[in-house]
Amino acid sequence: MKDPRELDLAEYVPYLVNRVGAIIAEQFGEEALKPHRLSIAMWRVIAVLASGGSRRQIDLAVLTSIDASTLSRLITRLVRMGLVTRARSTSSSREVAVKLSAKGRALVDRLIPVARDYERTAIAGLTAAELALVKRCLRRIYANMKNQPEAKKDSPHVLAPSAGLLA
Repeated sequence: MKDPRELDLAEYVPYLVNRVGAIIAEQFGEEALKPHRLSIAMWRVIAVLASGGSRRQIDLAVLTSIDASTLSRLITRLVRMGLVTRARSTSSSREVAVKLSAKGRALVDRLIPVARDYERTAIAGLTAAELALVKRCLRRIYANMKNQPEAKKDSPHVLAPSAGLLA
């Protein structure tokens, strides 16, 4: 039996998920996004807008997993690049609606085939059933983490940063 104080990264789900995401993001970012001065976060924003149309800025934050202040700065850059437009919502002056511009739509249309090629490379060798299972499991893992209590302050397993182990 393994010592519970040891962590085998090769079997640790957060590590595996991060490695997969990091290598795909690095390669896709370098090949497809860098020539257009886009980051992975910017890609997520324009991809969400391409698939769902105009969105409230607050909804974009949720759908892209980008915090609101960072997202606001990203959208400002995308507006300056001419890829999106931003306007006050017609239903509420406190809400901001963001949508792709024609230039943004044209760029997304060119990038989607490249993104699909990266996905095909990543899933090569998986059967349709395996791929469906992977996607279902990843969605469940995300939901598990999204639905956990905000803070587990009473947990004996949470270490304060001052413990020196997190630095």
